[in-house]
Amino acid sequence: MRLSKLFGKTQREVPAEADTASHRLMLRAGMIRQLTAGVYSYLPLALRVFRKIEDIIRDEMNKAGGQEVSLPVLQPIELWQKTGRDAAFGKGLFTLSDRRERRLVLGPTHEEVITELVSHNVQSYRDLPLMLYQIQTKFRDEPRPRGGLVRVREFTMKDLYSFDTDEEGLSSSYQKMLTAYGNIYNRCRLPAMLVEADSGAIGGKDSHEFMVISDMGEDEIIYCDNCNCAANAEKAKSIKSKAENGVPLPIEEVATPGYCTIEEVSDFLNIPRSCTLKAVFYIADGELVFVVIRGDIEVNEVKLKNILHCTELRLATEDEVIKAGIVAGSASPVGLKDIKVVADDSVTSGTNFVAGANKADTHLRNVNYPRDFKADISADISLARAGETCPGCGGKLLSEQGIEIGHVFKLGTFLSEKLDAFFIDTEGNSHPIIMGCYGIGTGRLMAAIIELHHDDKGIIWPLSVAPYTIYLCPLFMETEEVKDKAESLYAELETQGLQVLYDDRDESTGVKFNDADLLGIPLRVTISPRSLEKDSIELKWRSEKKTELVPLEEAVERIRELISSPQNSTELIG
Repeated sequence: MRLSKLFGKTQREVPAEADTASHRLMLRAGMIRQLTAGVYSYLPLALRVFRKIEDIIRDEMNKAGGQEVSLPVLQPIELWQKTGRDAAFGKGLFTLSDRRERRLVLGPTHEEVITELVSHNVQSYRDLPLMLYQIQTKFRDEPRPRGGLVRVREFTMKDLYSFDTDEEGLSSSYQKMLTAYGNIYNRCRLPAMLVEADSGAIGGKDSHEFMVISDMGEDEIIYCDNCNCAANAEKAKSIKSKAENGVPLPIEEVATPGYCTIEEVSDFLNIPRSCTLKAVFYIADGELVFVVIRGDIEVNEVKLKNILHCTELRLATEDEVIKAGIVAGSASPVGLKDIKVVADDSVTSGTNFVAGANKADTHLRNVNYPRDFKADISADISLARAGETCPGCGGKLLSEQGIEIGHVFKLGTFLSEKLDAFFIDTEGNSHPIIMGCYGIGTGRLMAAIIELHHDDKGIIWPLSVAPYTIYLCPLFMETEEVKDKAESLYAELETQGLQVLYDDRDESTGVKFNDADLLGIPLRVTISPRSLEKDSIELKWRSEKKTELVPLEEAVERIRELISSPQNSTELIG
């Protein structure tokens, strides 16, 4: 490909709307363009990377025993109503009506469709196990699209679904996918970490995410410094320090004039925040819920939502709290009636807390659970934090930011039961098929590769996914000898089946080298009057500073040797 003909222009200025390195560099490299919030066009360079990632994914899915299908994006709402996941996805679900006023869904995922398909094609245990996958467009109405391709509203995903007769079979399929995913990330040069995760709206009983450590990641990973325990912060558990303050003392009122927040009250009473109880109010499916948690700990809203089994959860407004007769800033579960109370287990592991007195400018000392108040639900609803204790081995928990690059679920039978996907066993009995699902967002994967492989000059593509392998960069194109040698080498490399981006523009050395670094093509081949004086060309890896002079007659052979050398193998992370 001649760069002068390539659709898409590089930019010198940093786009104002870009909030991550990958977003900034893809825009500057002329790879993507936003049409509207969370919706992007892929230009030729990006699409070549995209297709290479797809090829790697497809290869590993096929090796693992997957069969490729293509499922409809447009789906009847009735399928989603049968499983109840129309409510679970809520406002994230794109819906529309056709000319006959039938409601349809733009698929955010394809569990319903694949389960319905399998229910009509699988009758016997002899038809199982089965693994079906696709690489397809999805739609989710994200409230805050960000990070370029990291969080978008229209995206492409590989999703594979496994169908088994028993839990042992599901575990086997799950392990095959874990291995296949590891191979994919290895070939894309991404050091992925496997962490426990919440199943969210997808559902199921067990779930893991693959994460890459990155400062721009929107997920927090909590992991142990001593064992292999790692989880998304939404799922992570910890052993909390205890707030022991001696034997329970009699409850007493204390004036706290004008002090409402945990920080203000603890400072006024000269006590640590861990000796206070914090009140947080939520609306869960329209019902007001009083959450009480230790003052130094934050509520994990994912855990809370799971405990309440609700579809929608949000913080209550001030008006909603006042309407319920609650005194904001001095609220307490002590003496509270007719409101559901959820207590974090941190409340049960201490004594003599300070809590609100349910009247203005007043708090209570020596509040103890369950002596002074009861909870409708008591459970772990807190965010685990770095520095706390690992529940598995007693080690210290650490924290990193990460980008999710894959998610796998053990779905079990809840979808197959709702959509009549059953099989007949050896004795003629009917059972629901046991399912798993396994997803990778291809655009997000491309963004993650850039986040981990770039410098202040631009992208540094791994060889396995680079849009082109070679950046042919002749300098001083007005020199006849340079132009002739460049054209000849370009033709020979193309004949050899090598992927070449030929910078045939009449631009300065600085512009060409800057664009070469920005676009991140792995191997730069430079032809200049200076190199031709030595009857040579100059080779340089994008990831290295050193250059190598190679005689012209050996150029093609040396280029092929470099590209195929073991240290550049796509099977190992460099």
